[in-house]
Order: sequence, then C-alpha cells, then structure tokens
Amino acid sequence: MPADGPLDGPNSTVGDLGGPSYLQYFQDLDFLLLEAKLVFSALAIIYLGAHSALRRPPSAAPAKDRKPGQKDDEDERVSQGLEPSDAIMFPVMAAIALVSLYYLMQWLQDPNILNKILRWYMSAVSIVSLLSLYAHGIEVMTSLVFPRFWRASDGSLRAVDQKTRSVKACDDVGNPTSGVKETNNPLPGPLALLAAPARARKVFWEIRSLLTRHWMVKLQVHGIGKEEGKIKFAHMVGMLMAVATAIVYSTTTSPFLSNMLGYGMCYGSFLLLSPTDYLTSTLVLVGLFFYDIIMVFYTPYMVTVATKLDVPIKLTFEAAQRKSILGLGDIVVPGMVIALALRFDLWMHYVRKIKYETTDLQLIEKDPSGAIVSRNEVKHKEVKARYVNAKGTWGDSLWVRGTMFLLGPKQLPPTLEASRFPKTYFYASMVGYFLGMLVTLAMLLIFKRGQPALLYLVPGVLGSLWLTGLVRGEIRQMWTYTEDGSIDTIDVVVDLDGDGKAIKTIGELKDGVVDTTKDKDEDEENKKKESEAQAQEDAKKSDSKGGHKVFLLSIETVADDDEA
Repeated sequence: MPADGPLDGPNSTVGDLGGPSYLQYFQDLDFLLLEAKLVFSALAIIYLGAHSALRRPPSAAPAKDRKPGQKDDEDERVSQGLEPSDAIMFPVMAAIALVSLYYLMQWLQDPNILNKILRWYMSAVSIVSLLSLYAHGIEVMTSLVFPRFWRASDGSLRAVDQKTRSVKACDDVGNPTSGVKETNNPLPGPLALLAAPARARKVFWEIRSLLTRHWMVKLQVHGIGKEEGKIKFAHMVGMLMAVATAIVYSTTTSPFLSNMLGYGMCYGSFLLLSPTDYLTSTLVLVGLFFYDIIMVFYTPYMVTVATKLDVPIKLTFEAAQRKSILGLGDIVVPGMVIALALRFDLWMHYVRKIKYETTDLQLIEKDPSGAIVSRNEVKHKEVKARYVNAKGTWGDSLWVRGTMFLLGPKQLPPTLEASRFPKTYFYASMVGYFLGMLVTLAMLLIFKRGQPALLYLVPGVLGSLWLTGLVRGEIRQMWTYTEDGSIDTIDVVVDLDGDGKAIKTIGELKDGVVDTTKDKDEDEENKKKESEAQAQEDAKKSDSKGGHKVFLLSIETVADDDEA
C-alpha cells in the first residue's frame, strides 16, 4: 500500500483497502467515479481494438481478383495466431518474467534503478503500438469531419467525389440520382458553414485530399527482397506523436502518459496477437485464470511488482488520496478473445451469404483398389460473397443518420452496409467482461484486499460466449471456426444435403477438374517452389540487362479516386 492512500482498483495488483467499511465506499462519489473511469477505459480500448482487428473472414472471397501468388492488403495484415501449446507457455513465461522482476528488485534493493531501465525500454517498444493508436484515431476524426456520405437537410443521401471535387445526390444504396444539383462543399451538415466562401471550400478540399489519400511506399534491398505498402498522412503524424509521447514519458512521471503507453500497447496487442480458434482461446484464458489466482493469493510477486514498478504495465487512475490500477494483462487477454468473437460474427455473416452453383466437372479420384479413375459429374461449387471492408466507417455511419444523428438506420451503400453485420457474440462477450469487472469490484469491497481480476473476467467472457453458442445452437460453428487458413478456400466443390447445406468437401476446382489424389501439403510446397523459381528468374533477367537495383526506397502518391 502506498503512503498516500489505499489502492482501490479491482485488479490483481491492488493492495489492501483498509479504512472504512465497504458501505461507506458506495457513499463516496469519488470512489464510484474512479472505478467507473477504470471500467469504461478498459471497455473502450477493447471495443476500439476489436474493431480495428477486423479483416477478411475465411467465409468471404477477396475484395478483388488477384494474380496467382499475389496477396491482397488484408491478407498481408494477419496477426500472430496462438496455438493450443501457448495455453501452457503463456502462464509459464508470465510467471518467469514476474518472478525474475521480483527477485531483481530484491537484489537491487532500489526499484528506481529498474524503473529507469524499464521506462526507457517500454518507451521504445511502445512506439509502433502508439503509432497505430494515434493513426487510427486521426482517421476516425477525419471521417467525422470529411465523411464520404451524409444526409442533406431534405433527407437525401449525398456522396463525395474527391476526383471531381463535387458532392452528388444519390439513392440509399449509393447510385447517382438525377434532378438534384451538385454542390462543391466538402463539409457535411452544420460544418458546411465553415466552407461557405469559395476560397474556404478550395482549402478544405485540399485538406481533405491530404488526409484521405494514400501514399505507396516501396522498399527493395538486393538479395533480401522487396516490400510495399500504403500509408496515409495520419501515419506520418501518428509517428511523430508516438515518438514525442515516448520521449516525454521517459523523462517524466506523468500518469497520463503512462496510461497512453498502456492504451497503445493494448491496442497494438489486439492487432498483433490472436487465438486461432475458440479452443485455443479457452485454454489460454483458463491457464492464465489459475496463474492469476496463484500469483495474487499465494505469492507476494504480483502485488509487489505492480505497486513498486512505475512503468506502463498497468492503467492508473487517481482521485484525492486514492489510486485505482488495472493490469494490462486483464485487458489484453480477455480482449483478444472478444476481438476473436467479433471476427467470428463477421465470419458467420458471410457464411450466410455463401451460395452453391451447379457445375459440370471432371472428378479424378482413387477407387477401392487404389487405381486412379476419372469421370464427369455434376456437383455444387461453393461461391463466396466478395469481402467489403468493414472498418473505417465511423464518421459515415454517424452522418448518414441525418439531422442531429437521430434518424434510424436505412438501406445504405455497400461500403457502409458492410459494417452493420450482426455482432451477437461480440456484444455477449462485452457484457460478460463488464459483469466480470463489476463482480471484481464487489469482491474488492467485501474482502478489502486485492483481487485477481481474471478470476472473475475469465468466467464472464468464456461463459457468455459458450452460453450464447449453446442457446443459438451454433456450438458446431464455434468449434469449426479457425483462423489458421485451413478453411480459407476458393472454388471448393461440396456435397449438399436435402436442405441445401454443405455436408462434405470434395476438393478444389481448377480448370474444370477436381483432383482428389493430390496431397494438399505437397501442392502448397509446389506452389511455393514455383513462386521462388519465378522470383529467381526475374532477378536473373534484371541482372542480364547489365545492372540491378541494390537499394530502392520510393514514395508514390495515389490518385484521389483510389482513396479508401
């Protein structure tokens, strides 16, 4: 317990409350506001991080046609999938790190030395996470000021055309309508008054172009490879803000900046880490469930490290002489599963859109004797709907509600409709997390001592998810869903039952042929070898011309009409 007052937070890092009875705490408005701020912060970063971690589900086809071996932008941004073995390694590695820090503090006999080292280290490693948080925050603000769609005062939908710098009237699905005069004010609703003068409109169009356009960055190093990707102005500003935040934090003791680094690391974790399926999610949470109980109730490690180290491994809120803290692990670990639940909702949304087309094909398979036979058959081919990006529509979703944002949802253009998929499991897990936090607070007040938050959060999150699946009769779908790539298939031929549902996968259709005799792993290895051979051939052609690029870094602008 610090000298300036008791710790009131619900996390496993909280010390003894002491002092007055828990009924008196409920009469203390400061205490309630403090805990409300902590709970809201945890829910907010999980909500934002889960939506930012959305990507094309395996049940949807790529957004555009690709050449063989080419990957789209969404496929490139795949997080590190956690396997069932991580359910064992996570608690073990966490325990090793925690115990090591504890005994290192005991050996140094001065936590300030370790604090300085860890502050500089955490400042450096958090820059990338802060960059993502700041950049996405700037993009949200941009969409609020410069939306792509909004409703005019008469209720009609308007669409912005950055290329022609005009605002056109359209129907509810985004198709242009005639009889309505185009305007050239890029700002929606009441904000349009700011761009009333012609000169102001020109300035705002330039600002909109700067904030919404992409730059293509290409990096090539001879003998190593080449990479390319798109960035926005928000990423450049976000980088400067992230570096500035890290530098200022490392030279001060600001709780606000410490929390910002904590938010950034939570946000970045949702983008980089994810369980591959619900089994892995359950095992990881259960493993850390017991880890948290042991470290809080039966060892001095958790409380000592959390209270003595002043580094961004926790969120800290202070009011009067009270301090409330919540470890980042109590946000990231359940949050990863909640983010998985949101992607599962998106997967289910596109599963309902899958159709089956009758097609004539040649089927090659082995008969009972092992001989390869070929015959022509009529089968059903699985046709997946094209994926439409479900992210980045915060401002549009608000402005299409019209005056005062009070109009109910209507039919919307596909780019906006994509974000309105049912989020049943996501909301269920968010409610489970919220209830777990409330129970944690109740136990904190009743027993007046620090509580392991995962003791209550894990049953809340897992219980809400599996109970929802049981009630909806979708346990099989939950068990089937995986992000390891095994169900991310295209042009698959299946057998259907009497209700028109797929019951068996026969194989992949290529050039009108389904060959079930090929080994899948061998086929993937052949594709990899072909890709490597093609890369080597391209390199030889470049060298035969008398020279090659040793190092190349280029930044190219993308036309306004290509903005995303």
